[in-house]
Amino acid sequence: MDITAIGLIEDEDILLDLGALALSHLDHASADMAPYLAMLEAIEDRLCRAGRSALLSGERAAILSRVLHGEFGFAGDAGAYDAPVNADFIRVLERRRGLPIALAILYVAMARRAGWSAYILDLPGHVLVEVGEKNPVVIDPFAGGDRVPEAQIAAIREACLGKAGGAAAPGIPRLSNRDALARLLNNQAVRAENGSDLQRALAVYRRITRVAPGAVDAWHGLARLQLAFGDVAGARASLFAMSEVAPDETRRRHILEAFASLDPTGPVAP
Repeated sequence: MDITAIGLIEDEDILLDLGALALSHLDHASADMAPYLAMLEAIEDRLCRAGRSALLSGERAAILSRVLHGEFGFAGDAGAYDAPVNADFIRVLERRRGLPIALAILYVAMARRAGWSAYILDLPGHVLVEVGEKNPVVIDPFAGGDRVPEAQIAAIREACLGKAGGAAAPGIPRLSNRDALARLLNNQAVRAENGSDLQRALAVYRRITRVAPGAVDAWHGLARLQLAFGDVAGARASLFAMSEVAPDETRRRHILEAFASLDPTGPVAP
């Protein structure tokens, strides 16, 4: 799959698990995708059979957790949280361990394959999964799909968003499919930079801009690393693209000022 297509199609048409698999395949070009596709289909089949009579959000959330964690063994990798493999979807499927965003992508994708409503909640750091539209239930894939108590959700909302209320109260935004994939990739970029692998980080930031062209921070990261490698022309192009998707006029002005400050005749990385 050409990942550029992910950045062009409608967000609701993005299949999270297949998108994450396509992104991971870029780092495993010689890998046979058939076993991973077969695993996803096996999980879907088991979930559909186990949940055929589940109607309530709580029932569906419990079955989702039982199948993915209890039967297939997926859980968070607390012991090696920062290991790059935890943000690599192929490795997550192999090891059945991963970061919160990687596991949330899997949980939500499988719930949707079963015909259920499910979303990734856009919280800083530790993302959660919401199952159902009416009386939704929130679970934590990193903790084996445990149900998150309403009081804890209210505390998270108030601490992170400044909004009090129970689990059904509005306020916690949902990650779009495109932004979920971008968040998975951003974890890879951060780990590459922390490991001083700047070429890897550069490549991942470039992938993010292809998958999520509106990701301002990814364009910034790309421009920053392009400058570090002496690619002034590339940095100018990234800054200009960043200005096109800037959320407000003030930020757009600052970006264009940075763009203008770069000498277009400067060195270009080989």
